Amino acid sequence: MSKWIKKGDKVLVIAGNEKGKTGDVISRDADRVLVQGINIRKKHAKRKTKAPGAEILEMEVPVHISNVSLCNNDGKAIKVKVRQNQAGAKELYYLDGGKEVSFRSLSKKS
Repeated sequence: MSKWIKKGDKVLVIAGNEKGKTGDVISRDADRVLVQGINIRKKHAKRKTKAPGAEILEMEVPVHISNVSLCNNDGKAIKVKVRQNQAGAKELYYLDGGKEVSFRSLSKKS
């Protein structure tokens, strides 16, 4: 269900060193997502001023989209499905204890 992940969604990491952690999607490329607080790497950089020393920057690095899954507010992985609501617009929903819970409406990009 990785094709439904977009910026602002809450995701759960399902593989790798960060398995079990959740975070919000900051950005998405074709097959990689940048998740807030996940896959943090340190980069050593020179200072731009003439002051001596260098700085160590911590930054998130993108992870492959197959290693994350959409999750609900409790942090449990969900599988979303598509349906049409009464207005005729498409929306994503998931099942939670037998109840259908609306996740997000789908809109076409202009």
